[in-house]
Amino acid sequence: MTDRTATTPLSFTVHRHSQPVASAERAKLLADPGFGRVFTDHMAMIRYSEGKGWHSAEISARKPLLLDPASAVLHYAQEIFEGLKAYRLADGSLAMFRPDANAHRFQQSARRLAMPELPADLFVGAISELVNLDRDWFPSVEGGSLYIRPFMFANEVFLGVKPSAEYLFLVIVSPVGGYFKSGAPAVSIWVSQDYTRAAPGGTGAAKCGGNYASSLVAQAEASRHGCDQVVFLDAAEHRWVEELGGMNVFLVFEDGTLQTPPLSGTILPGITRDSLITLARSEGLTVREQPYAIDQWRADARSGHLTEAFACGTAAVVTPIGRVASPDGEFKIGAGGPGQLTSRLKQKLVDIQHGRAPDPHGWVHKIG
Repeated sequence: MTDRTATTPLSFTVHRHSQPVASAERAKLLADPGFGRVFTDHMAMIRYSEGKGWHSAEISARKPLLLDPASAVLHYAQEIFEGLKAYRLADGSLAMFRPDANAHRFQQSARRLAMPELPADLFVGAISELVNLDRDWFPSVEGGSLYIRPFMFANEVFLGVKPSAEYLFLVIVSPVGGYFKSGAPAVSIWVSQDYTRAAPGGTGAAKCGGNYASSLVAQAEASRHGCDQVVFLDAAEHRWVEELGGMNVFLVFEDGTLQTPPLSGTILPGITRDSLITLARSEGLTVREQPYAIDQWRADARSGHLTEAFACGTAAVVTPIGRVASPDGEFKIGAGGPGQLTSRLKQKLVDIQHGRAPDPHGWVHKIG
């Protein structure tokens, strides 16, 4: 059996863009980059071939990919991705937040989808090389960062149903501002009752495109009901709160304890989620990783036992949840805006990410 994780040390060949975006045009784009619509000049790429392993690592001009119509990814969806950010520190340098955790999760996703596991040093190295080359694209807008998208897909030209023998790993970078456009102090959530995100034994814990594709119809339903995001319930009982379309969920109770649904194979193991649990426990707060029913959420919010709720993820960081709606009615959480504990945890996390606070856990990875 071929070892699909083996590798030899690789160095990146750098081919600088012959016609990069002019500085004046770049400045216009960075004045209001939005989220995920502006991209830097370059991209990273590493190839994988069965029997050869990982090879041909390079940084080159960002350009369209040439794919054969029979490429395996287009038919059987062997594709995974990650999302992380680079931040500007007080000394002007750039740093990533916990890229090793993203590398580990990328390997777990690859394992679930029968894809080769990219060594962590190649994952982090590709990102570091690319961000360092395109560092002039860092946006100056408040809360701006470089959103980094590593991804891998099957590109063997073959229509048989089997794991591909060839893959491409790429990294692209997008200068971004805020994730949510409304500017509201808290988001509203629609409870999906007709759709589920994942089932036991499925790919819920993997970061693959299919999970997000299947959530889009539920997200559209949420939008039709005037909500910003959708929250999914479990597939078996349609009772237990799992996660939003792209974020994990936390509940805050009047005694200061926090609760979040447990990682049971149907929920993505969020890196922001893990970081917040660590930060909360370091403050002496109790964090329970336990199931939480939607009926209990409604009852606790109406009684005042539940005082805050928030969603978290790389793109939006920490986002307060103010209102939850469903066909059975709606309820408000606390005062409907950011709670004190939510705001404190978010600030503590953001301060570490930007180098404004000590980093006792070694989460900040400087670039260059």
